[in-house]
Amino acid sequence: MVILEEDAIRSLSDITRAREVIRDAFHAQHRGEATLPSIISLPFRDPEGLAHIKVGHVHADRTWTVKVSADFFPGNGEPTRHSGMMVVLSSEDGSLVAVLRDNGYLTELRTGAAGALAADLLARADAKTVTIIGAGSQARYQLEALRDVRPIESVRVASRTQERARAFVDEIESRFGLSAQLFDTVHEAVAGADVVVTTTQSTAPLVRAEWLAPGAHVTAIGSDEPSKWELDPDVLARASVVAVDDRNQTSSYGELHHALEAGALEASSVVTLGELIAGAAPGRTGDDDVTVADLTGVGIQDAAIAAFVVRAAAQAG
Repeated sequence: MVILEEDAIRSLSDITRAREVIRDAFHAQHRGEATLPSIISLPFRDPEGLAHIKVGHVHADRTWTVKVSADFFPGNGEPTRHSGMMVVLSSEDGSLVAVLRDNGYLTELRTGAAGALAADLLARADAKTVTIIGAGSQARYQLEALRDVRPIESVRVASRTQERARAFVDEIESRFGLSAQLFDTVHEAVAGADVVVTTTQSTAPLVRAEWLAPGAHVTAIGSDEPSKWELDPDVLARASVVAVDDRNQTSSYGELHHALEAGALEASSVVTLGELIAGAAPGRTGDDDVTVADLTGVGIQDAAIAAFVVRAAAQAG
């Protein structure tokens, strides 16, 4: 059994490889070659907090993973900062293989990778302008990953925390060398964007369908609890394609959950990322199509990225 700390884990992984690993995991899920139990959510009231436990197994790997994620604890000084660890066990004899004390890094990495995968499958090939709603750590991972699959030139930012948003804009310009602009409202930020990414803790819709330009792609990654909500149901109703990471999970947790409650669409009309990867469902068919990806984060992503890190650690000695 090995214990890996965050610095070592960061040295063994990168966003490009993570996207490949996550793609393989969703493809395996579509083929029935992955096991995905339900999420365990554990809320705390005094003081406030929220933890998730996710489990998954990609059958081609010799390990399975239990991920404990302290997703939202305002008392830790930075509410948007994940923490937690991954416990990796053998799928052959059940023994403990590794403890990855990543402090949430792998969750951030695999979430960014899934967002880029969704954009790669659904966004126009020439998408150059992205709007990011939210300015926390995941906003940065989403942008970094998206730049790996689309020729992004300019970034629009909208966030309820103006100080953090201004710092994010400055970072975009200095770190990525991109044009960046801060907007006062989500409406202004979204208008005309090729890609819209929502990365918030919102419990009320932030984006409406009529604000989206023809051909826009939207990736929503904030709704990992039934109470969280970033897209008005009319966004999903307008979309030519609504893709999810897992139908069952998004029907209970994600933007799909709210759209189903509103009667905006039927669960049978959505496709999965795995189906898109396998060519079992059609994706974008025209430049004016509006497409949506509703990503709640699933345990097979954690299992896949953890298995990759364990293999990489063994290869690195």
